[in-house]
Amino acid sequence: MSETNKTPKRIQVLMAASKIVKELGLEHLTLDAVAKEAGISKGGLLYHFPTKDALILGMVQELTNRFSTEVDQKVKEDRKEKGKWSRAYLEATANSSNDMNSVLAAVLFTGPSVVEGLHEQYKTWQKNIENDGLNPVHSTIIRLVADGLWFTDMFGLAPPDDDLKKKIIHELTNWTGEVK
Repeated sequence: MSETNKTPKRIQVLMAASKIVKELGLEHLTLDAVAKEAGISKGGLLYHFPTKDALILGMVQELTNRFSTEVDQKVKEDRKEKGKWSRAYLEATANSSNDMNSVLAAVLFTGPSVVEGLHEQYKTWQKNIENDGLNPVHSTIIRLVADGLWFTDMFGLAPPDDDLKKKIIHELTNWTGEVK
């Protein structure tokens, strides 16, 4: 059985949509193009995503879920209680893929419903980070700098080179009390 046949159809559709956005741009994201790329019928696509907006929202939710799962996993693996949410968020942000960045950059500005879906997740992360055992001002600065590094990478807004980025992340990790 091929790898594609093992992948759940919903994920297969989201991967196809992400590939189209990354390689061709959001303007080429059509339901027909996604169905073709995913190797399924348009009816099969519509079963999972009845509209293009639903597909875009699904893409953002899937990427957010992956990031959230990575943060949660890093929190579970961290043996030091104090600062673990800040460290996990910082590490997950630093490890985010360029594929994820390009897709999110393209779809985030498609409408308010896409951004609205992120509000609750960010509130949860912020609450956890503020109650991390660190000074909440310091832990929030860590989160905001991590977000800033991610956004500069995502939008190509003069991101620091890899060496400087590593030094920034190292310094922020020091702030959590856990040098790695």
